[in-house]
Amino acid sequence: MGAQNEQVTGLEVWIDQELCTGDGICAQYAPDVFELDIDGLAYVKAPAPAGEEAELLTAPGASAPVPLPLLNDVVDSARECPGECIHVRRVSDGTEVHGPDAAEAPGTGNTP
Repeated sequence: MGAQNEQVTGLEVWIDQELCTGDGICAQYAPDVFELDIDGLAYVKAPAPAGEEAELLTAPGASAPVPLPLLNDVVDSARECPGECIHVRRVSDGTEVHGPDAAEAPGTGNTP
């Protein structure tokens, strides 16, 4: 069974292509979630059944669920992204928990 079919975290991820630098760090960390398109920018992939190719979601603001086994890789992608364009938010309320718009946890310098 592919990572895209694993239990999800209640989180979704999206990329702001206007800020994407095309470095591909996200696709290196989590290739099941991110991919560079022909335009050189990164996009998220829709979940796909095992053995099938995932659809690249190229609409502005398109989001994809974060599979539990890939949570750390997606969070690392958001932290390491030079364009600060990867946003991870809770599905339940839309609050960004990792990425450039995430609030820092008080006194830690870390995102929640």
